[in-house]
Amino acid sequence: MQQIPLAAEKRTILGRKVKTLRRGGLIPAHVFGHKVPTIHVQVKKSDFTKVFEEAGETGIVDLAVDGQKHPTLIRSIQVHPVTDEPLHIDFYQVNLQEKVKVNVPIEIVGKPSAVEKKIGLLLTPLNEIEIEALPTDIPESIQVDVSKLENVGDEIKVKDLNIDRTKIEVQADQELVVAQIGELVTKEMEAVEAEIEAEQAEAAAAEAPAEGEAPAEAPAEGAGAEGAEVAPAEGEEAKAESAAKTEPRSEGRKEKKEEPAKREEKPQEQPKKEK
Repeated sequence: MQQIPLAAEKRTILGRKVKTLRRGGLIPAHVFGHKVPTIHVQVKKSDFTKVFEEAGETGIVDLAVDGQKHPTLIRSIQVHPVTDEPLHIDFYQVNLQEKVKVNVPIEIVGKPSAVEKKIGLLLTPLNEIEIEALPTDIPESIQVDVSKLENVGDEIKVKDLNIDRTKIEVQADQELVVAQIGELVTKEMEAVEAEIEAEQAEAAAAEAPAEGEAPAEAPAEGAGAEGAEVAPAEGEEAKAESAAKTEPRSEGRKEKKEEPAKREEKPQEQPKKEK
């Protein structure tokens, strides 16, 4: 693997004062490793951007500090949460004769025939995989050809990856699925769609009038007001008038009450006086 050069300088400004470095177009960083003393360095932002685009996190960066070269991997980058500008870099110094563990990105190549025929979807559960290898044997990525996936259920597992296993040891489970053809509509989605259709049918049945039942007529204008009199049905008005004509009028007549007969009172006889 090609080693990419990058110039760096030892850094004397530490702590919160590193803001002045960033304003000057420099990025604070440090170099660390196994049995390696930590070195505080600074690199030019423009130089680092170009190197990172080429090396990524798997390429070896030949970091030159005061004329001394340090083979390193870019272990992590701290970025600004808003601008995504790099704030700090961690360089991991490696021994070219010792194996290291790194995460290598998975690169999907080709197009599955199942997708072209529109009988399935391509699922990629993994986007990187951990390996152990010598720094010079670390690949930039692991390519996975999915063009042979023809049917729903076809899959590629870790054990199927096309890598040189004499130099690279995969740390992940060999049965992990890297790529798979899934159904266009899953059983879960079918159940959800059936439930939605049932709810819609139930709502439509509730809104429709019962069989044989006439829809309710809208009330006449002004008839819905509270306290309004209800107009008689057609034909009932004539019946009411006829009944009123035949019924004897009692209005205005007052029944005379029979007065009880007066009892004739006889004059009470006075007792005769004795002579």
